[in-house]
Amino acid sequence: MKRYEQLADVVAQMIRSDVLAPGDKVPSIRQASAQHGVSPSTVFQAYYLLESRGLIRARERSGYYVSENVRKLLPEPAPSLPISSSTEVSVNDTIFSVLDAMQHPELVPLGAAFPSSELFPLDKLSQSLRRANRVGNSAGADTNLSPGNELLRRAISRRYMTAGVPVSPEDIIITNGALEALTLSLQTVAQPGDVVAIESPGFYAALQAIQMLKLKAVEIPMDSGAGMNLAALEEALERQTISACWCMTNFQNPLGSTMTTSKKKALVELLAKYEVPLIEDDVYAELYFGNNYPQPAKAFDDKGLVILCSSFSKSLAPGYRIGWAVPGRYFEKIRRAKLMTTLSACVPAQLALADYLHKGLYDRYLRKLRQLLEDQQLLMSTAVATHFPPGTRISRPKGGFFLWVELPAEVDTMALYRLALEQGVSIAPGPIFSASGDYSHCLRLNYGLPRAALGPAVETVGRLACALMK
Repeated sequence: MKRYEQLADVVAQMIRSDVLAPGDKVPSIRQASAQHGVSPSTVFQAYYLLESRGLIRARERSGYYVSENVRKLLPEPAPSLPISSSTEVSVNDTIFSVLDAMQHPELVPLGAAFPSSELFPLDKLSQSLRRANRVGNSAGADTNLSPGNELLRRAISRRYMTAGVPVSPEDIIITNGALEALTLSLQTVAQPGDVVAIESPGFYAALQAIQMLKLKAVEIPMDSGAGMNLAALEEALERQTISACWCMTNFQNPLGSTMTTSKKKALVELLAKYEVPLIEDDVYAELYFGNNYPQPAKAFDDKGLVILCSSFSKSLAPGYRIGWAVPGRYFEKIRRAKLMTTLSACVPAQLALADYLHKGLYDRYLRKLRQLLEDQQLLMSTAVATHFPPGTRISRPKGGFFLWVELPAEVDTMALYRLALEQGVSIAPGPIFSASGDYSHCLRLNYGLPRAALGPAVETVGRLACALMK
């Protein structure tokens, strides 16, 4: 990062941690220059950058001040309390309605499951894809059958190894997105009629996979900051036979929660005690804020019971549909299941991503993306605090691109969803994140969208929610 970007990050962190509160004066150009040992022009560049992000504003002949509308902190959502018994899953039409609505370009997709395509390095990826197509024409397709292209598996392995997670290229199976990896994993470790422990609220695709495979779900309570309630999970493990646990340990969808390192270790140890495999969905891990990569639970797996699944779909190339599994002791079963279903993920897409990663472009792009997402989370949190009804609660993720909003109990988010569509905005209503249809007063919002659209769209949803209160 350039010096002015580093300085801007320092000041931004002071604002986010409330060291500098709304209305506070930021150190003058002269003070900041002396304090940080940089030139006045570097400070000017840093302050211009902060101003463009909406974090500070200039007052004529007075200096720079923290913007008055920077995050008005709302309380976090209450921990969830789902029913504790296992249940059959019946995915209702609402999920498909929400997914269909995301495809309409005239809508502002606050309910979308992906960031805007405008945030991805599509030109650079296209260049890599053109190079990959030239190479792919001379490469045998059989060399890229499951477990997948060796160059790509090496590149993924290097990223894990650099972060202190012992994953070798031979441990990885390339799939058609993380969802195929997750579904193959669930299919491998559970049989029809088995019970799977899932998060509540949790990713709706887990519910769809459980229904498709004729399994049952037991919903485990969640905390918007700390993640899955391990005491409740242990109670469920003691009470009934559970074949697998499907969990997001980093920036969980929809809450945005992240388990601490010690809690990830405890989760792995608890499941190992009962010989229950953990299917770890870690697709948001690269979208962390700050400087520290959040290791997956797989880093603490010494029995091969953790099946780590991830992809490039959320952080780099959603249209390429390239994901992977690190299946531990289930490697051969999942590799064969992949061969029996789709044989191979798209070979040109694998080669293109391998080329892009080899050129060292990914980390540079990710630094910018993380900063943008962190800024936009602040923008959306402030807009929710300003426009939503009194009594609203909101999550505070440390990465990813989702906010979970808990509205007063009187607000039916299914009704809000329909009203918002009429106003050109989509949201993801809470009931689609539960096997039992809970969270009718909650919703998920996506802040990974063009900045200009966020504020007006959130204001629209807030206005409609206030009207439902009446």
